[in-house]
Amino acid sequence: MIGGTSGGTSGGTGDRIRTDGIAAEGTGRAADERLRRWRMVLGGESADGTGCALSGRDAAMDGALSALYGTGKEKGNAGGTHRSAGLGASAPSVARWLGDIRTYFPSSVVQVMQRDAIDRLGLAALLLEPEMLEAVEADVHLVGTLLSLNKAMPETTKETARAVVRKVVADIAKRLATRTRATLTGALDRSARLTRPRHRDIDWDRTIRANLKNYLPEYGTVVPERLIGYGRAAQSVKKEVILCIDQSGSMAASVVYASVFGAVLASMRSLATRLVVFDTAVVDLTDQLDDPVDVLFGTQLGGGTDINRALSYCQSRITRPADTVVVLISDLYEGGIRDGMLKRVAAMKASGVQFVTLLALSDEGAPAYDREHAAALAALGAPAFACTPDLFPEVMAAAIEKRPLPIPDKELPNGAISR
Repeated sequence: MIGGTSGGTSGGTGDRIRTDGIAAEGTGRAADERLRRWRMVLGGESADGTGCALSGRDAAMDGALSALYGTGKEKGNAGGTHRSAGLGASAPSVARWLGDIRTYFPSSVVQVMQRDAIDRLGLAALLLEPEMLEAVEADVHLVGTLLSLNKAMPETTKETARAVVRKVVADIAKRLATRTRATLTGALDRSARLTRPRHRDIDWDRTIRANLKNYLPEYGTVVPERLIGYGRAAQSVKKEVILCIDQSGSMAASVVYASVFGAVLASMRSLATRLVVFDTAVVDLTDQLDDPVDVLFGTQLGGGTDINRALSYCQSRITRPADTVVVLISDLYEGGIRDGMLKRVAAMKASGVQFVTLLALSDEGAPAYDREHAAALAALGAPAFACTPDLFPEVMAAAIEKRPLPIPDKELPNGAISR
């Protein structure tokens, strides 16, 4: 009995020792992984305090990060490499770095690192070389950078740049075009009301609401004296849309998305679409709407802003105010006549124009914008808000149907509204 007890005790202790050892080993691995992660974040300079050495893939990733984010002030990381921000002046070294980050990081991270490299290390000039353009991960922000370099771009690079822009535009159109057409076709059908519709064209919701006074309680039904129906909007032009786009440097992503949407709207027979871009001058790019790439290369990002002049031009092109939607896409930093801008918006709205103000048309959320002008437009019944590309079809549908806009209700820290 004593022996059995003793044996049992000994066995339990052994199991406990083995279990504790496994737990300790697991804890050690977790601690090492935490150190490795902190080492990657802190960069291995003398102040990081991790004492963690990197090797293999980790060391290569650290090198790619160091070239962009290293301070250049410290030596002696645990791997023995010298951390210094900079990719060198030669195109081959940049090309190798672009290849490395595409190997080690997902596409979304690669795009962020490319933008940081252009901003931090002044690599925009290298994008004028075809070899660089072929190596980068194309996205909306890269397109904006290329457009800003358009006038300085040599002929040998322009075709490569157009190919990069065309790929991004095609990806955006693939994501948004079908849904946009479907949403706006429905809105156009609903906006063209008929008073003597055929049975299949009756809008029953609106018909019932319009005839509630004719409710017969004894029969539990409504007698519809007036029928309201959907029209067939696709057979002729029912609405006119004017996209008025600020092409100042801060609006690059908005210009890209607006150009794609402009091409989609122009492809719809029931819409007459005009696209106008402006800085201190106004350019009408409507005749290029069949190819958004041509539209984008027809813009000139940068320069000042004269919203009043742009709205004056748009106002002069309105022939059917009650059937027109004007979409101003701008951060509202007006360099022209402020009172003139507001008077034009008020005059257009008074004539029956549906006026929409978008502070941005991008995935980036709320931009910097002129709060005073935004408040003044809101007082005129044209609230300004940031809009994502996914929300834009719903905004346009509401404007076409003359119903309240689906304004996002979440206010971000800088005061703009986004969703």
